[in-house]
Amino acid sequence: MIMWKNNLAMVGLSQFLSMLGFAFAMPFAPYYIQELGITDQSELKKWVAVFTAATPLTLAIFAPIWGAIGDRYGRRLMLLRANLAGMIVVALMGVVPNVQMLVGLRLLQGALTGTMAAAQIFVSVHSSQRRSGQALGMLSAAVYSGSMIGAFIGGIFAEWLGYRLAFIASSAFLALASLLVLLGTREQFVPPVGELVEPSLEERVKLVWTKMGPALPILTVVGIIGFVLQFDFAWLPLLVQDIHGSLKGAAFLTGLLSAITGIAGFIAGPVIGRLADMVAPPRIAKISALMGGVMLILIAFAQNFGLLLGARFGAAFCAAGLDPVFQIWLAKTTPAASRGMIFGWATTARALGWMSAPLVSGTIAWMFGLRAVFFSASAIFFLLIPVITLIVGRLRQTKE
Repeated sequence: MIMWKNNLAMVGLSQFLSMLGFAFAMPFAPYYIQELGITDQSELKKWVAVFTAATPLTLAIFAPIWGAIGDRYGRRLMLLRANLAGMIVVALMGVVPNVQMLVGLRLLQGALTGTMAAAQIFVSVHSSQRRSGQALGMLSAAVYSGSMIGAFIGGIFAEWLGYRLAFIASSAFLALASLLVLLGTREQFVPPVGELVEPSLEERVKLVWTKMGPALPILTVVGIIGFVLQFDFAWLPLLVQDIHGSLKGAAFLTGLLSAITGIAGFIAGPVIGRLADMVAPPRIAKISALMGGVMLILIAFAQNFGLLLGARFGAAFCAAGLDPVFQIWLAKTTPAASRGMIFGWATTARALGWMSAPLVSGTIAWMFGLRAVFFSASAIFFLLIPVITLIVGRLRQTKE
């Protein structure tokens, strides 16, 4: 095995820069959409929901394709592709004339990028089985810390220099991430030996089903967790604007809130990654879901920024106990040779959750008001506990 620690360090740093780049501008999209001319509150909620759902829609379609290509031609190539495509698409977002083109680029973003999934596959394949939890936990910490710093300095940058320049600066960070992957990582990839006769569609479906079958219960949980984690995310900037009472200064406060979220995830990532090597992931996930639901109730009641900051920190720490532990579990139960395809389907499952969440929460915001979204998110966190119990039970039955 090549030096997995060096690869982990380089990929972790590249993910830090990549997430810093995406977080530099994306959290402020609801404000950017208003700058593009959408000021009616009903229309704004609609476009925020569509903007948020656009990338997960195309990500769900293309992630398994990129994962399978990675299994065939190399995972490092896929990581480079994701970062370079992100660099180009995000730069173009800074020069769009209207919200329709902005949403179109979000669709393109989902089809061509996906740096987190590509990094998870690369790291999981090049780490030893007994260290996979630790490696993916450290990668999770890099993701959260990049998001934290990106959102904080991005909020200041956007407040002073505008949202358009924030997207251009985002692109520069993604360019640096691409260079780190290109110059700092190595892969000893052995392409699979192909058959002389191309398999039929039926044979391909059977092959995919054989490889994915044991992972299906975990993929189901990953999709549900994706829905839960994204449910309230798009509406936090509007909640900040509502509490603050003005659009002016809201970008800075939203960046500060995102930084607090990143700090929580940064602390939780390595801790939970280490625990997942010793404790059953579903147990960690249930405790996280319970406490996350409590924190979301506090967010829904928040009338001042101090309470919102504290509750969001707690919710983010708990949320960090949900998605990463199931990625670790998936890595521990799937063969390395087909991990790209399976992690690609995991990205699809997660992206379907991400896509449907803002559409459902947007409907709730439109019908019942902004704060109803956070009460609903709390209820979904609580419902996650019996869902995890049920699916884990099904998983055990398939093994017996």
